[in-house]
Amino acid sequence: MLIGIIEDEEDLLELLEFNLQQEGYDVVGFLNTKKVKDFIMEENPDLLIVDRNLPHVEGSSFIKELKKEGYDIPVIFLTAKNSQEDILQGFEAGADDYITKPFSMAELKARIKAVLKRNKKLSNFISYKNYKLDLENKILQIENEKIDLTNNEFNLLKLFFENPKRVITREEIAEILEISEKSVNVAVNRLNHKINLLKAVRGVGYKLD
Repeated sequence: MLIGIIEDEEDLLELLEFNLQQEGYDVVGFLNTKKVKDFIMEENPDLLIVDRNLPHVEGSSFIKELKKEGYDIPVIFLTAKNSQEDILQGFEAGADDYITKPFSMAELKARIKAVLKRNKKLSNFISYKNYKLDLENKILQIENEKIDLTNNEFNLLKLFFENPKRVITREEIAEILEISEKSVNVAVNRLNHKINLLKAVRGVGYKLD
């Protein structure tokens, strides 16, 4: 499980990183939001823990904008903003949970587990950038647009969304789709005709663009 933390207090960020790594999570920390969207697009994290008092942008505004752009990532706000109005604003922005400072590390760990468990049960999607692959209905969602997929297109896209940073060989694609290696290019081209998302790596296979 990969967790991204946005917290501008460096000592607290290091403390959070250490404690969550001890729990077995992969953790990437940020002191501001500048590189967070790139991180989300490249790594597809399982959870974001976000302070609201951030430099340059208020945390709930940043999350609200992410949600509008189609990034459906579970979010826990961890913040000193603790009024009833603040808490309601946090949930309206798209938070799955809201924890106020000062806080108990044990409570934070328990709430992280609860949010991850709840979202794993409810999630029938795999996301990449602003794309969402509906695993139940075999439909690709791009913001408000829905694209129907054939079985081959669905299985091909699922393979790449599950391995967003890896170059996947033609041999592996052929095995997953149960087609010949000669037919791999045809399958990829048909999918790219709809969304143009797979990029050829000469002599090896394909990767997500």
